[in-house]
Amino acid sequence: MKFRIFLLVFLAILLAAFWYISTGYFSSGERAGTLSKLSERGYVFKTYEGVLNEGGYSGETGTLQPRYWDFSTVADSVIIDLRKALGTGERVTLIYQEKFVRFPWNGDTKYFITKVIFKPQPQKPVYQDYEEPATLPQTQAQPALPQPAPLTKDTVSVVEPV
Repeated sequence: MKFRIFLLVFLAILLAAFWYISTGYFSSGERAGTLSKLSERGYVFKTYEGVLNEGGYSGETGTLQPRYWDFSTVADSVIIDLRKALGTGERVTLIYQEKFVRFPWNGDTKYFITKVIFKPQPQKPVYQDYEEPATLPQTQAQPALPQPAPLTKDTVSVVEPV
């Protein structure tokens, strides 16, 4: 009888630990960029996998270089927002959780997106004292081309034949 109770308690602890490891997370954060790819993957367990292009400046070469970050998600509301972001090309901030362990039914990565925040588009600056011109400016008149002087007796020398 004691062995059965011990076995039940051991199995309950084992199941609780497995549940915690498969659903719990040890890190959460945000990443911003533009969405490069979103696809549904998996043979048995279908999950959505995506790639975020964070961009970035390379101090080594002094140029802008793409930096890609892979993520997974299964939440329907997040998938709808990700499809919208992919279609419009808007910058987004992805709120994620990093899981302890990656299981096949959870996705290809340890990073799971829980929320998508759309970044507002930059506005054109508005200047207080600037007014749009009502009409296009007129082009400046070009000077007239020089005309040859008229021929007169005074200006023409006549040569008599010999």
